[in-house]
Amino acid sequence: MGRAAEGDETALALLLERHLPGLRAFVRARLGPELRAQESASDVVQSTCREILGARERFQHPNPGAFKSWLFTTAARKITERLKRAHAAKRDAGAPGAGALDAGDSALLAVYGRFSSPSHRAALADEVARVERALDRLNEEQREVVLLAHMVELPRAEIAARLGKSEVAVRSILHRALAVVAAELDAP
Repeated sequence: MGRAAEGDETALALLLERHLPGLRAFVRARLGPELRAQESASDVVQSTCREILGARERFQHPNPGAFKSWLFTTAARKITERLKRAHAAKRDAGAPGAGALDAGDSALLAVYGRFSSPSHRAALADEVARVERALDRLNEEQREVVLLAHMVELPRAEIAARLGKSEVAVRSILHRALAVVAAELDAP
């Protein structure tokens, strides 16, 4: 963290690399079904990382939580920009390849595949799709709370402050949202 704050690009790249799996999961879930059909999560992640690296002179994050917040807020802004463009262009949400794993996720599965069989890799891809469908069933507020709590790993108090809600309200939203996700994942 200190080396990155002093302008060490390699240290900043290592920080990004450390957060890449969580960032990719956050982006895929945050895209939602409509935008996921049109946009590659890998493109959004790459654009986010490129922006962070390009703004390294502004890196002044005193702790890992502050860096993580900067990273995930940048990704969320990128997604919002793409959503606005998609709505303005009135693109077809049913584009070919909708919901498929993108190149970055396929590469990840390929690496993991060295340790598993083709049927296991197919099961992993199915599980990714099931979790995304479950998250897609949530309303925007519920999805935001779940993503901030479980992917960004923010404390409930910080989520409450970001959303302008009480911590009790955030816990309630999270509880209800996780119940919806669990029900969806338990369905055949």
